[in-house]
Amino acid sequence: MTDHLQTLKYIKSDVLSFWVSSNGELTGFNEYFYSLKQCLKKHLKIVNAAFLSYEGNSLIPIEELATLTLETKLNAVSWLMIETSFYQQKMVKLPYILKEKEAYNMMTDMVLFQPEGKDPIGVLLVEATDAWTDFMASDYGEECVETLMRVLQIFRENLEVKSNEDQYRKLYNMTDLFHSTMDIDLILENVLKNIRDNFPEFNVELILSNDQDRHTTIDIKLFDYLSERPATIEAFVSGDLTTELAGDLNCRLLNAPIKGRQAIYGILQVSAPTTYLFSTTEKDFVRMLAQASGNALENAKLYHQSHRLVSDLQLINETSHRLNMRIDIHEMLLFLQKQLMKSFQPMEVCFAFKNNDTFEVTDASTTLFKTEEGQTYIKHVEQHFEHTNDPLFIADFSRLTPNQIEYRSIMAIPILMEEKINGFSIVLHKEPYFFSFDSFKLMQSLIHHSSLAIANSILRNQLQEMVDRDHLTKLYARSYLDQYVEKSLKKDHSGMFLLIDIDNFKRVNDTYGHQIGDKILVQIAMKLNETIGTQGICARWGGEEMSVYVPNIDEKESIQLASTIVAMIPDATDPQVTISAGLITWDQNYRPAFQSVFLHADTALYEAKNSGKNRFCIHDRFLQTNA
Repeated sequence: MTDHLQTLKYIKSDVLSFWVSSNGELTGFNEYFYSLKQCLKKHLKIVNAAFLSYEGNSLIPIEELATLTLETKLNAVSWLMIETSFYQQKMVKLPYILKEKEAYNMMTDMVLFQPEGKDPIGVLLVEATDAWTDFMASDYGEECVETLMRVLQIFRENLEVKSNEDQYRKLYNMTDLFHSTMDIDLILENVLKNIRDNFPEFNVELILSNDQDRHTTIDIKLFDYLSERPATIEAFVSGDLTTELAGDLNCRLLNAPIKGRQAIYGILQVSAPTTYLFSTTEKDFVRMLAQASGNALENAKLYHQSHRLVSDLQLINETSHRLNMRIDIHEMLLFLQKQLMKSFQPMEVCFAFKNNDTFEVTDASTTLFKTEEGQTYIKHVEQHFEHTNDPLFIADFSRLTPNQIEYRSIMAIPILMEEKINGFSIVLHKEPYFFSFDSFKLMQSLIHHSSLAIANSILRNQLQEMVDRDHLTKLYARSYLDQYVEKSLKKDHSGMFLLIDIDNFKRVNDTYGHQIGDKILVQIAMKLNETIGTQGICARWGGEEMSVYVPNIDEKESIQLASTIVAMIPDATDPQVTISAGLITWDQNYRPAFQSVFLHADTALYEAKNSGKNRFCIHDRFLQTNA
């Protein structure tokens, strides 16, 4: 009896000794059990022992716990199959279900370690010796089992605490990092690093929804409902962790939703071998990691969105301020093109405005839209705006046309004037899904604010045109001519001014009526514009008087042009009329004062009238002579 008590004391002493000496260093049951086997061998002559750990209604060899696989699970002993063997006793003979397994066919006894009211810790299998049998049959055998059970329980709880502590420390450190940064790349990098640190042998993939920053440097996959696996879609939609045995991929998938408080932003997917089983602890860790990253990603997105909104408002304000500075429409569109390029990085930009029933491309457009290829996009946009005023957003144009096209991302916004489409703006990019929906909304806002300035500029131009042009003849008005001549006298090296009067115009009005008189005025005006073209300008001087001013022309060419004009008028009018005209020319050697130009031309015209009409006279710098 005394020997058995001494053995118990030795066992307790050894257990306490290696527990104290190794506390904090042992990383798993396997190491602890190795020390326990050494103790049993030393004091009870046990040379053959095994320990089956209880894991979810299965008894699994302790050495296989570190790499738990599906095969291990399938080969595990069911706890329910041997539970009845321990009816009201802790140590029994080995049952046949274990005896038939090759690894345990030498074993004879098994001992149950199960705290009262709790799940078992596991079962110890031994090949009994005389010392073992004698000791376990003594009054101290049961106490030894209780002692070992309490130590195993404490050790297991400590391992769980340590494991959880390590994981929570990683989560804490990562969460701390997440709260100190708004860098989306840094967040995603740390998510991948933490997962790969915990599952170094497995493949890890980030599957993010399409609204994420597509320019991130992290290797990510975009979530696509059409191509994702059902279990991945279920995790994304439900927000719950899912697993799938993907036989076609020869792997087991764990899908953890990356979710914040407002939305789900993607999936953290871990691919393991088909034989691997994720433990509850591993699933919890991945779930918490995905959720922490989801919250961090959401905060970063909201931060960047707020900055983008401020930037967008600044862009709109800057654009509106600039466009309302009474610049002409060409400058306005060039500035707007610059703003679109800066904000949306398109490859091509177009501005087109309605002229009668067709849209004309402006000079502020890029060269593509002046080619036949560019007309493909313009025609599609035109057809869209024939039926609606709604903006157009196309993520992939290749899906809408059978033709081979180069530019796949399109945004087109109407330019409205009095609720009607007066024009439109188009931006293009070769890459599909290049423009985000936020970009689409911003471009709408930008063009909407610009439309008012553009409409005001068009109205201003129309009003100026009414001021600068004569309503009947469409020739320039006298005030516009005065400004034009005054500028030319300052900057040009030569010029001519021809003042024209219709001969006997009162007789035409009295004979045919004022309506025919107006018709003749229009006929002469059209002929003058046709003859002068872009050389100079033609203006209505007043009543039946008109004028022509051409800069940078020498005296010989001026006389020839004046002669041509006088000669062509009878053939250009119905009823036929003639004109008289006074001509003045100037050059570097003779640059008359602004008012003198009109006075000398009027004097020459008076001379032409008095010398027979249907002719012109030229002002001589020293003496007026008939031409």
